[in-house]
Amino acid sequence: MSKVPTAAVAAGGLVGGYAIARWTKKRPLGGVALAAAGSVAAYEWNRQAGPRAATALTTAYVAAFAGSHPLAKKLGAWPAVFTVAGTAAAASWAVTRRAA
Repeated sequence: MSKVPTAAVAAGGLVGGYAIARWTKKRPLGGVALAAAGSVAAYEWNRQAGPRAATALTTAYVAAFAGSHPLAKKLGAWPAVFTVAGTAAAASWAVTRRAA
């Protein structure tokens, strides 16, 4: 079975969730996209690296989302989203790369 690129899914969920919320002006719709990508990523993290890694990465994903809000006050919205998305992607890549 082929590996899903979880780094891209995690980053895409954070960036896509924000983009959808901003452009539709419906925050819950962005939350659905964020949660959907997070669910796919968590499933794959569990499959590729095990439950402990999946739990840690899922926690990091949620923390990235939460951390983007105060960071946006310092950097601006898009730079904050790209920063946390890159951080989540890097963590995902580092953990799943070792498990491969």
